[in-house]
Amino acid sequence: MLSERAQSDIRALRARYPVAQSALLPALLRAQEELGWVPPEALAEVARLLDLPVEVVAEVASFYTLIFTEPVGRHVVQLCTNVSCLLSGAEEVRRRVEERLGIRAGQTTPDGRVTLLAVECLAACDQAPCAIVDEQRYGPLTPEAAVRLVEELP
Repeated sequence: MLSERAQSDIRALRARYPVAQSALLPALLRAQEELGWVPPEALAEVARLLDLPVEVVAEVASFYTLIFTEPVGRHVVQLCTNVSCLLSGAEEVRRRVEERLGIRAGQTTPDGRVTLLAVECLAACDQAPCAIVDEQRYGPLTPEAAVRLVEELP
């Protein structure tokens, strides 16, 4: 599933750390970089390359919001739903972005352009309400600024 280059990169990551589990997150990110997401077959391959139980790899992958274990669009918009963001207007931000994209959180636009995700916490309470768009954090966001962000995605 993973290219020889990606496998080689993951082996190099493993060699860099004294404990295999230390290489797990960067290895998952490398697999995702190549595939766009990390399907079950890639989880198994990463487990094999790092000599870790596949259950451990799957647990780590499911914990981090930046690791996608389901197919996603070309752009991923993650909206924080934690209490600081909710108290600062995150619900209205989400509603307006959903309205503009014509989808609900947890869905991808029919053209595959944007996946919208509601996530528990982005660790940026000082920037509430906030979002991560393609690994770049934005905040504090007004509903208008959030809509502009998704409109400007190529």
